[in-house]
Amino acid sequence: MAKIGRPGLPETQRRRVWELWKQGHSFTEISETVDRPPGSVFSILRPRGGIWFPEPTPPPTALRLAEREEISRGLAADKSLRTMAAELGRAPSTISREITKNKGTKQYRAIDAHDRATRNRARPQRLKLQKNPVLTNYVSSRLQRYWSPEQIAGRLRLDYPMNTRMHISHEAIYRTVYLHKVRKILPHNIHRCLRRNRPIRHGKHYSTRGQWRSQIKNARSIHDRPAEAEDRTILGHWEGDLIIGGTNSQIATLVDRASRKVDLVQLADRSAQHLTTALSQRRTQQPTIEAKTLTWDRGMELADHQTITQATGVEIFFADPLSPWQRGTNENTNGLIRQYLPKKTNLSRYSQTDLDHIAHELNTRPRKGLGYRTPLEAEAHGVALTI
Repeated sequence: MAKIGRPGLPETQRRRVWELWKQGHSFTEISETVDRPPGSVFSILRPRGGIWFPEPTPPPTALRLAEREEISRGLAADKSLRTMAAELGRAPSTISREITKNKGTKQYRAIDAHDRATRNRARPQRLKLQKNPVLTNYVSSRLQRYWSPEQIAGRLRLDYPMNTRMHISHEAIYRTVYLHKVRKILPHNIHRCLRRNRPIRHGKHYSTRGQWRSQIKNARSIHDRPAEAEDRTILGHWEGDLIIGGTNSQIATLVDRASRKVDLVQLADRSAQHLTTALSQRRTQQPTIEAKTLTWDRGMELADHQTITQATGVEIFFADPLSPWQRGTNENTNGLIRQYLPKKTNLSRYSQTDLDHIAHELNTRPRKGLGYRTPLEAEAHGVALTI
């Protein structure tokens, strides 16, 4: 019985799919261009994990198909190796190896020999993680703790500074994760541990969605923030925001600009009164943690900011409207937190103890901006410098 399914795309259209994908087009845009369903586009990209590798080209010295056909005709005419070599301008040893590798003088076929050479040329080398099980276990265990490939690669150089066998680039980790044919090296669906939970690799796209913000009375602008908060050398300058979950749930996220240390605060609701109480109590529970300033967005949940300042001594500043990049540390940290608390998660189910555990996981993850040290290590180093 004939197999029912989507018809395959011609090679020209397959190449066009990859060209459009590399340019950053979506599945829908590509499918409209090649006039095929998005599923057909996905089926082309999926085996390679969305990673394009150019087709291997034969070296100039490789035998061409036309030369192999001449060898086949020469064998049929009982020509000697030297005669065929002279006619083709090749060394006799080249002709001899070609025939020996392809079933000998009696069964040599030009098409079969050429196909075999093409397959061998396309055969990929073993990946570094295939060769080193210790390195594989290290990478796998950190991925499952939601470390990024860049964090893993950077931390390996700190943990094994003299052992190059335990060094690997973040790009090599990404390729091992996404390449469908070699994914068996790592646990099944390990891509779900990455920040972007996707089965294939996408290009980088940046977008900003603006939100309307009401006016906050006596709000101090981020431009009035102390200069020492800008260069990230002094502990105690924090950025904050809310993460919104399903069923109208939320938590507050705080991150120190210098050490990248994270603190998560459980919230029953997002009212200004409740947030003021929660942040003030959290501050009194952690008297040893340095806290000088807090930068927030224009959300009305912090409308009672002056009460927080009076209760804790922490000066509060507000970013400009529609300017999330002014709190880039916090925005990036929220992306990390979403690995543990995906969108639409009912955040009210998480106790403060649960949130403290997630914060500890983040505070023991190496960060590129810290030279692949962890926020806790950076905090200890920063405190030592201020003594």
